[in-house]
Formats: sequence, structure tokens, C-alpha cells
Amino acid sequence: MPGLMGGPGGDPVSQPVSREEFARTLAALGGFEPAPAVAVGVSGGGDSVGLVVLLRHWVAERGGSLLALTVDHGLRPDSAGEAAAVGQAMARLGIPHRILRWEGEKPPAGVQAAARVARHRLLADACADAGILHLALAHHRDDQAETVLLRLARGSGIDGLAGMAPVRADGRVRVIRPLLGFSHDRLLATCRAEGVEWIEDPSNRNPRFARARLRAARDLLGGEGLDGARLGEVARRAGRARAALEQATAVLLAEIATVHPEGWIALAPAPLFAAPAEIALRALARALAVVGGPAHPVRDEALERLFASLPDGQGGTLGGCVVRMRRGTVMVAREPVAATERLSVPPGGTVRWDGRFDLRLSPRWGRPVTVAALGAAGWREWGARRAPERLPDLPVPVRETLPSLWSGTELLGVPMIGMCYGFGADGQHPVDRASFCPLSSLGRPAFTVVSDRDGII
Repeated sequence: MPGLMGGPGGDPVSQPVSREEFARTLAALGGFEPAPAVAVGVSGGGDSVGLVVLLRHWVAERGGSLLALTVDHGLRPDSAGEAAAVGQAMARLGIPHRILRWEGEKPPAGVQAAARVARHRLLADACADAGILHLALAHHRDDQAETVLLRLARGSGIDGLAGMAPVRADGRVRVIRPLLGFSHDRLLATCRAEGVEWIEDPSNRNPRFARARLRAARDLLGGEGLDGARLGEVARRAGRARAALEQATAVLLAEIATVHPEGWIALAPAPLFAAPAEIALRALARALAVVGGPAHPVRDEALERLFASLPDGQGGTLGGCVVRMRRGTVMVAREPVAATERLSVPPGGTVRWDGRFDLRLSPRWGRPVTVAALGAAGWREWGARRAPERLPDLPVPVRETLPSLWSGTELLGVPMIGMCYGFGADGQHPVDRASFCPLSSLGRPAFTVVSDRDGII
């Protein structure tokens, strides 16, 4: 395999992870079917290869299946060859493998963050295509320690210091990290014990990246007592506090939130403003994540300013959303200038638009249709076609960010959310359908889903 190679031979730095240890860890995570189908993200490095080796035995003992997924970000000239080499290594282990490529232009700045989002999306889509619920990632104890240090440097609170969660429900996939209790050295020892090889990503040592700089300083920090085990304990205790806060937030949202099928949320202001500040801020952040999507993370300082402005009737924009008082409630709606996605969909095709709506087009269209935000002019045109009493009473930002169907500049229709769609008046011809299906749920379970604003998926 290409790259910097480790492999059989040599003295293991530490003891391999035993099958029994690994099985106990997965039992603690829970939530698996009798014959579990699991996908695993594999870069080819020792951590992910070690996870593959451990999962291969665990799945086989339970009559399940394992699918290895490698993301080729296309950021280095050798990336395609390295991904193919990972596939060859998986074939030698008898494990099905898919390469997922990040297509399109790469951003000139913030490339690691963009790559993380792309990787997340590609892995989740591949799991959904294969009908797999569980996605295993190889983040380990040393990764957890680096995450805590990075977030401490950024001034994070409890959520940041809790690091990565071992289990996180994320839309269509359940992300599991069964290696958070094991060190990098033990995973390399596991690979050696199994006689399998691995490659190392050279970016892991590139001082341009904060994580690489932290790795270089690991010995110094460890000498001061700030080693991986100690930082892992910080994350464990902070995670326990975070879970309690998330549970309290879920209880508050169950009381105050109304999720509208047109893609917006109304929050009852009195209990929101009466709640402890931390819980109220989390509730508002959850509403922003549902309506604005996970691609628009918010900073604590901006969230605090927005929340403080609401009792005076001001509000503002944050996280791809418009937030303000409306008819005695706190309205959280999509910001019109943020809903810019335009997608071409063939007749009878399906698409997820703006990260919020799932659309299925009728096969009656004789040509591809563009799905885009309705906009102010589109709302006026659509309203002129309908009787006034049939126009829904919607906030202005909601009207302008409804998914609509276009052919060039011609408005074809607006599949209204919240109405019953199936077949036309003749009972034979299917009509266009749309439903609000946000990637992030409002009332997520605290024990499986946690805030991850600066995650490293």
C-alpha cells in the first residue's frame, strides 16, 4: 500500500484490543439488531483498519454484515490511488468496500471543515443507500483528548469539553464511536497482532492544521499531567452534564415548540424566557438547527445576543434563520437570502431541497423541473392564481422560502406542505409532493444525540 507503512513485525507499543473488550464496549453502546448490519469509515490508517479488524470478528459472531466506506476527498494527487489501495486491503480481509468521491469545486479556505461536512454527507448517504443504520467511526482516546483541547482553546463550554459522543443519532444514520476508550497505540498493536498493514495520512503531521500541532505538543502536555486519559475523564464528566442539560432542553421544547409543516417553528415566549438561561439558549439553538440546518452552526456569543434582543421585540438573523416576535410567539423561519439552492429534477424524480424538504415530482411533467425558493415575486404570482380564502396565512419569510417548481422563469406550482397529496382529482394521476424533513430533530434523545458544533466527523 502507498504512503508511510506500518505492519506486521516489531514490538507492539501497547497491548492489542481484545475481542472481549471490544464486545463489552459495543454492548454498552447498545441498540443493535440481532444480526447487525454495520458500515465503517476507513481511511486506511491504523485506527480505522484496527476498527475494521475488530468489527469483522464482532459482526461475524452475530451473523451480521460489514461494509467498509472510504471517502476520496480529491485534495491530494495520490488520494484516488490511496482509496483504491484501501479497497484492495479490504478485499484481502473479505470485506465489501465502496469508494465515495467528493465531487465539485473545493473551497479556497476552510477546506478541512468543508471536507468534514462532505465526508459526513457522503457516508450518511451511502449508509442510507445500503439500508444500514449503524456507521462506525474510528475516533479514539487520543482524538478525544485533542478535541477537548481544541475546544478549550476556543472557549467552549460544557458541550465542547464533552468532546465526541460515543453514540449520536444523526438523521438517517446512527453514528457510533466504539474506540473512544482505547489509545492509538493499542489500535496499532491490534493491527500488528492480526497481521494487517495500514497507511498514514501525511496531513496528520502537517503543522498547518491545529490537530497536527497538538499532536506535536502531546509529550509536553502529558508531562504536565494533561494526557489522553486525564482529558478523557474531563470529556466523560462534561458529557454527563451535557446529557442532563439536553434532557431538560427536550422537556422545555416539548412544552413550548410548534413545528409547522411549511418548515418553521413557533416558540411560546413566556416559558422560554422564564426558563434557566442555559436551557432557553439550548432550546433556541435547537430550533435554529432544525430550520437552518446543520450547515449553519452558531456561536454562543451570537446566540446570547439574539436571545437577549427577543423580549424587546427586536430579534435578528442567525444560523440561516430569521428570528423575531410574531403574533405573540417567537418565530424561527428560514432566512430568504440563505435559501438559494436550485436543483433540476426529472419527472417522477425525488430530491432533498435546502436540506429541509423531501420532494417527489409527478411523472406528468414532460421535462426536467427546477426546484427553488418561491421568493416574493413567486408568492405574488401564485397568490393571484388562487382564491384569497385558499391562501395559507404564513409569515413572509416562510412564504418566500417554500419549495416551488419552475421551468425557466415560468412558475409551475407550489407543492403546499401540510396538505394531503397523493393523486389528482381523477384519482389516477399522481401530483407533486413535498414534506418538511429536517436533518436535525427538535426533540432528540439526550443519551444518543449531543451538540457537536465543532465535531471532527
